[in-house]
Amino acid sequence: MATLYQLHSTMDTLSHATEEMARTWRSGDSVILLGSTIAFIDWFNAHLEESEIQGIAGIYALADDVAQLTTNTSAKLNLDAKLNGLLTDLDWVNLTQDSQFEKVVTITL
Repeated sequence: MATLYQLHSTMDTLSHATEEMARTWRSGDSVILLGSTIAFIDWFNAHLEESEIQGIAGIYALADDVAQLTTNTSAKLNLDAKLNGLLTDLDWVNLTQDSQFEKVVTITL
């Protein structure tokens, strides 16, 4: 069974949050980037490359969080190419209750 990680981090704590996630990571797990964390997706991906995290089933973000970004920032981040999906609040709740996930872990630092 997979784990769904919910990651809410600032730029300053992103490296540490990724390290914490790596401690229990298994291939097939997924991540939701919450709040302003979506603005740091390129740094998150860089931290992933430096970690032992492999086999990510999906990376998601909340549509409301992405809507908080400026149009210019969204365009530069190229989120369509980096995310498996944007979630509404209902999608988020449904994903956290999906039977594919054994547990949901929230990391906020």
